[in-house]
Amino acid sequence: MGETKYIFVTGGVASSLGKGIISSSIGKLLQARGYKVTIQKFDPYINIDPGTLNPYEHGECYVTVDGHEADLDLGHYERFLGIQTTKANNITTGRIYKSVIDKERRGDYLGKTIQVIPHITDEIKRNVKLLGNKYKFDFVITEIGGTVGDIESLPYLESIRQLKWELGQNALCVHLTYVPFLSAAQELKTKPTQHSVKELQSLGVQPDILVLRTEHDLNANLRKKVALFCNVAENAVVQSIDASTIYEVPLLMQEQGLDETILQKMGLPVGERPPLGPWKDFLNRRANATETVTIAMVGKYVELQDAYKSILESLSQAATYNDRKVKIEYVSSEHLTPDNVDEQLGHVDGVVICPGFGSRGIEGKFVAAKYTREHNIPTFGICLGMQCMAIEFARNVLGYADANSIEMDEKTKHNVIDIMEEQKAITNMGGTMRLGAYECVLKKDSKVYEAYKQEHIQERHRHRYEFNNDYRKQFEEAGMKCVGINPESDLVEIVEIPTLKWYIGTQFHPEYSSTVLHPHPLFVSFIKAAIDK
Repeated sequence: MGETKYIFVTGGVASSLGKGIISSSIGKLLQARGYKVTIQKFDPYINIDPGTLNPYEHGECYVTVDGHEADLDLGHYERFLGIQTTKANNITTGRIYKSVIDKERRGDYLGKTIQVIPHITDEIKRNVKLLGNKYKFDFVITEIGGTVGDIESLPYLESIRQLKWELGQNALCVHLTYVPFLSAAQELKTKPTQHSVKELQSLGVQPDILVLRTEHDLNANLRKKVALFCNVAENAVVQSIDASTIYEVPLLMQEQGLDETILQKMGLPVGERPPLGPWKDFLNRRANATETVTIAMVGKYVELQDAYKSILESLSQAATYNDRKVKIEYVSSEHLTPDNVDEQLGHVDGVVICPGFGSRGIEGKFVAAKYTREHNIPTFGICLGMQCMAIEFARNVLGYADANSIEMDEKTKHNVIDIMEEQKAITNMGGTMRLGAYECVLKKDSKVYEAYKQEHIQERHRHRYEFNNDYRKQFEEAGMKCVGINPESDLVEIVEIPTLKWYIGTQFHPEYSSTVLHPHPLFVSFIKAAIDK
């Protein structure tokens, strides 16, 4: 296609309107037309990445194949487009400033005074164009975190202003705003959108397309009014109304011709509207599913669903491909005890023992692992969840009452979960982490091999502690098999108890690899086992 086209997605009025979903939907529609598309997220906070952020602050930390800890919106990008993102797809203000300061310390600026303009904005622009220049994408969609009017977003908006001027028809701004409904007046109000656009215009950025987030249908007159007051063409004002699932949004945008408007404005041929057949098939299966499968999520962040965003989406996708709706029951591992576990888990079809860090709520995960093992309830342990399954097994089957991870008890005599020897001298937070995609070889007589239908797999990791190989033989002899092994380090990646219906723990995070059109085989297998129960 010649030169790369750049689409900027900004937000106004309020946060959490769904810029990531709109960005993903635009990407999906352009991808369906045959274009090579990627999406990146610029976050205004000063942290280098979200890797050390509390989930209460930021929700899930998503991990890319190259080992970058990223914003959870990258999960939406990958699930919608079926692509793999990298470190280049998520930039924070911290990384921008660190890069500029490192250059200044090296003398790259030849003694000049370093300023927000042009040095910070130049670094932002360089990162915006990096994906287009290096990987030759047809479209690079850049989502700007935060809301227009936030002080911390100003350098990004100034960079957009400059890029729109420099790139001409190859750059376009989509602005997502909110149209509230005042129940007392029984009216939809466009004034917040008008003010948001004026704020953007005051910074020198004229939005080309407006997406109006709303809970009520916006009639043609209201959209015409918004177009008039915001200097936007009438066909470039579209609504994003509440949908039963985020996966309907691309179709809602397509119905209003959002992708066609983008192509017209960027001087590209429109052509025929893509049918999106597989995507519609997925939605039809989802809509037509009448029976429900009930899954309990046992973790310490159950009141914060964004902390387990990718797991929830993976379960939902897998349920759809099993022609079921998934009902999630959140079980706080902090409050789960031997006295109430039967009430909490006895009625469910399957249990996910969630990942995490730290000792809070850990005993409740041991209780869950013991109960589901003894009652033969399909159980999926992920990362720390897998480690809890191993520790519980060591305590109650191998008879090591003090078995633990050294993360929880540095003095335990039975450290069935330990830190790798070569990492013990590393002190930087995150430095001891195994991050990104690693190889794994599956044993052919296992349930995981039956699910994957291949011997060699590659999955993403985010953890610091490992299964201690000193105990591998004892575990295997007692019935917990080590069925997935890293070929380079010989580390255990997957454990399962083959005599049970489905009792599997993975050291990696399979939820990062599940997409709408290609659900993860382990989640599909897990849901099937839960249904069969």
